[in-house]
Amino acid sequence: MKSWNEILRKATMGKNEKTTAPDADLETQKDDISDAAAENTANNDTSSAENNEIAELKAQILDQKDKYLRLLAEFENHKKRVAKEKLDWIQNASRDTMSALLPVLDDFDRALKSADAQGETFPEGVVLIYNKLYNILHSRGLKPMESNGISFDPEWHEAITEIPASDESMKGKVIDTVETGYLLNDKIIRYAKVVVGK
Repeated sequence: MKSWNEILRKATMGKNEKTTAPDADLETQKDDISDAAAENTANNDTSSAENNEIAELKAQILDQKDKYLRLLAEFENHKKRVAKEKLDWIQNASRDTMSALLPVLDDFDRALKSADAQGETFPEGVVLIYNKLYNILHSRGLKPMESNGISFDPEWHEAITEIPASDESMKGKVIDTVETGYLLNDKIIRYAKVVVGK
């Protein structure tokens, strides 16, 4: 027969085994939880790093897109500016030639005025040459300025002298044009030399 001590020892042993088994399971569970937490942290670190990298790449793409759009806009502005300058250059390339021909037109105008004043008539051939020259220059963009009777404007006129005005309405206005001013494609190539009323 078993002694009481043996039975007690077996019972205690069984009890100890039962109490140690859940502790071992608890330790195993703790290890599993720690491993899962470490793996989750590693995954979070990896996904956080990936998110940071994606955010950086998106910022770089936006920066590159902004630079591209600015460069494109600058290029379009440059193209427009060059086209405008080229058109300007083409339209005003004959400026020097036109300026050189202006004294010839002045001489023709003076001769015609002088002939009219003296009651003489110009030969028809000379009048035809004058009209042809004037029409050709006009078709190339040359236009005379209208000065007589309008208000004096220093941006358009060059005042040679001032004379007393015949009436109040002519004060500050152009009374006579000594030398006609000309425009080439709406740009002044010679200012009108005028007499202003005071």
